[in-house]
Amino acid sequence: MGIETDEPLSPAGRLFVQPATHQIINSVFGLERAIGLDALRAVISDSLLIMHPRFSSLLVTDDHGLEHWRKTELNIDRHIIVRPDPVGEGDNDEEMVNDYIADLTVSCPLNTDKPLWEIHLLSAHKCLVLRVHHALGDGISLVSLMLTLCRKLDDPEQTPTIGPLSSSTKKVSKKPGTWENIVKVLKMVWFSLVYVCEFMMRGAWVKDGKTVVSGGEGVEMWPRKLVTAKFSFQDMKTVKSAVVNATINDVLFGVISYGLSKYLDSRSPDSLQEGLQITGVSLVNLRPSPGLQDMKELMKKNAGATGWGNKVGIVLLPVYYHRNRSDPLQYLKRAKMMMDRKKLSMEAVLSHQIGYFVMKYFGAKVASLLEYRVICNTSFTISNVVGPREEITVAGIPITYMRTTSSSLPHAITMHMVSYAGKADMQILVAKDLIPDPEKLAKCFEDALQEMKEHAVQM
Repeated sequence: MGIETDEPLSPAGRLFVQPATHQIINSVFGLERAIGLDALRAVISDSLLIMHPRFSSLLVTDDHGLEHWRKTELNIDRHIIVRPDPVGEGDNDEEMVNDYIADLTVSCPLNTDKPLWEIHLLSAHKCLVLRVHHALGDGISLVSLMLTLCRKLDDPEQTPTIGPLSSSTKKVSKKPGTWENIVKVLKMVWFSLVYVCEFMMRGAWVKDGKTVVSGGEGVEMWPRKLVTAKFSFQDMKTVKSAVVNATINDVLFGVISYGLSKYLDSRSPDSLQEGLQITGVSLVNLRPSPGLQDMKELMKKNAGATGWGNKVGIVLLPVYYHRNRSDPLQYLKRAKMMMDRKKLSMEAVLSHQIGYFVMKYFGAKVASLLEYRVICNTSFTISNVVGPREEITVAGIPITYMRTTSSSLPHAITMHMVSYAGKADMQILVAKDLIPDPEKLAKCFEDALQEMKEHAVQM
């Protein structure tokens, strides 16, 4: 096929194929019973997944070192990896599957002689592991596309729907006056200036204080351990209702702040200063996220740079260590204040523009180094993706859980939460030489939510 048909990667896509910031999304679907190979092949063949140009294109590099997508003939069988036997010697399926994925995050890149995705069929553990290179698209769009493999449990002809995290009820409030608008604009300008300066300083020299959960340069190559923290979505909504105008994301960061404080106390209680900042990194999608119906329309159009890909900004999310825990909801209130300021600012957009400027004038390697330094100078990665509210199936088999994680990073802790059918599971990927007891860390997060809930229902 001629080079005139090649399509260049988006700037963020180029970032995700650089060695320092190479990223693969590893998602797992737990099943009520094992799925057969023929049934899986039929599901993939009939899905929108393989209709998308990115999923039938090779990653190629031209003579100038620029990456492109090149259409190729798709052989589905090359993308299905069958593992009929147990993949480990753990105590249960969850532990063995998590260990299997943890190994994938460090040592198993995707082969570039085929399109950059594959599905691992773990028959002994009744689950599917979907591996998709982040260069193919942003996380939310990829999750939406993956869900075209599925159908609703109570309506097998319909694909799943994804709702917003917050309540869909619209709140009626009076229209802000001129003075209120002026104050809001001034706050936006101020917070944007402060946060973008912090972002640039993080890429240069400013870093979190050293703690037992600190990573750093080279940590992305260290052995990993993966565990799951399990939350009730209803519990999160109960906690959310205890603070006016709070969101599920506010609750999540309150839980992380409280849980990290509890964990740090168990590891090094005498060496920590009250109010110590522990900074997280989150990628924010700046592109309108297509729903499943929009995906079908997208298939009919050119899915080029304007319709697909990655357009993301970086947001720094600080949480703080505190010893006084008489009121766990204080962690939520502090998290909400921080998140409100972040949402008011233009931090995500400006960090994207900075990255684009560096990419355009200095190249992908320099842009990758900037992001790598930001990660090295912070303490954890966090993401939160909304999954289907209703139960769903694949090939008529009910899905019992949905979870996701990404390739390892210089952070010692990487957290990805996905909600599904009233549950919210957070995959916690750790460098096990730095955090030898990730099960305790997961328990700290789970206990943090429970204690917040107990205080919320007493109010």
